[in-house]
Amino acid sequence: MEELKKAINEIAEQNIIKVVISNKINKDVKYNKITFILKENNKEQYYQIEKYTDKQVFHENININMFKNKLLEYVFSNYKQLSAWADKYTFDLKISKKGKVHLGKKKSDNAKLVNKNHNKEKNYILKEGMLIQPLIDLGVFTKEGKVINSKYDKYKQINRFIEIIDDEIKKNEYKELTILDFGCGKSYLTFVLYYYFVEIKKINVKMIGLDLKSDVIRKCNEIAKRYNYANLHFELGDINGFKYNNKVDMVITLHACDTATDYALYNAIKWNSKMIFSVPCCQHEFNSQMKSEKFSILTNYGIVQERIAALMTDSVRANLLECAGYKTQLLEFIDIAHSPKNILIRASKMKLSKDKKEKSLNEVKNLINEFNFNPTLFNLLKEDNLI
Repeated sequence: MEELKKAINEIAEQNIIKVVISNKINKDVKYNKITFILKENNKEQYYQIEKYTDKQVFHENININMFKNKLLEYVFSNYKQLSAWADKYTFDLKISKKGKVHLGKKKSDNAKLVNKNHNKEKNYILKEGMLIQPLIDLGVFTKEGKVINSKYDKYKQINRFIEIIDDEIKKNEYKELTILDFGCGKSYLTFVLYYYFVEIKKINVKMIGLDLKSDVIRKCNEIAKRYNYANLHFELGDINGFKYNNKVDMVITLHACDTATDYALYNAIKWNSKMIFSVPCCQHEFNSQMKSEKFSILTNYGIVQERIAALMTDSVRANLLECAGYKTQLLEFIDIAHSPKNILIRASKMKLSKDKKEKSLNEVKNLINEFNFNPTLFNLLKEDNLI
């Protein structure tokens, strides 16, 4: 123990940038590997600890003055090896089966590692420390506003969605907005959005969530009341045929299945909504219709046809939105490793040239003719002379 303390003390005297602890003594040791990485946030340095199991990684941030004790705590009786990088030295600590400690030290220039680890951290809109009740109830935040390690991916996904909306919102100084959320489900993201608009952007919003399940609607209205979200309420209804007679500034639809997304986009266009944010799901329509002699290579294999059909569906939707006067983008919503349904359609009302609209419409017609498609959104818009 004394040998190990002496070695750890010598390492901790340097400006350590990174540490990797590995080679566990036995299978009962919980983590396969532990790393310490020096970070900087608002000119304050700290260490981020990453603890790896077979399937997960757990994060912990510690004050820089806790570094030495934490190193000793993790290494003692648990691991046989520790590698550490300082700005001018590299250390290699090894512990034999009999407990003998050997510390190697050599001069090395680790400036590149310093620059890499000191990169500015992601500046999330929903920051740790904010007491956002929906994120606490969702289990993403602790009651103190800290991200729960196992929910870090979910935290990043929610922030990514907020960022995509924020990029559009900050183009104008909105004082008030009416927002419809189709297929809201359990609605935690709806509650988070309401918090973002009211508490962060200071916009007076009226939000309506729509879903087919009466128990979900009842529960969501109870939660909105408990949060004191006065201008957020939920209604029972179907996307197809939903009537709303007042102006709608923004339409949101997340994971509305198959043609439900098309009806949501159709309604948004009819209402002349300023902004549309849609994450489609389960694009079955094109997959069931897809036929082509010329490009039969795309229909010979079921998995290829399914994926191509899904991408074509969203391409057609994007083009039809442009035909209806929306500048449209297809964005990656979340990493594809977390979900294959990771495309978000972002559309904003804008004056587009006649040539641009005609080009977009012709591209849709060419695809329809080639693959025998009969798109729901195309038919709805054409019937109402909206394209």
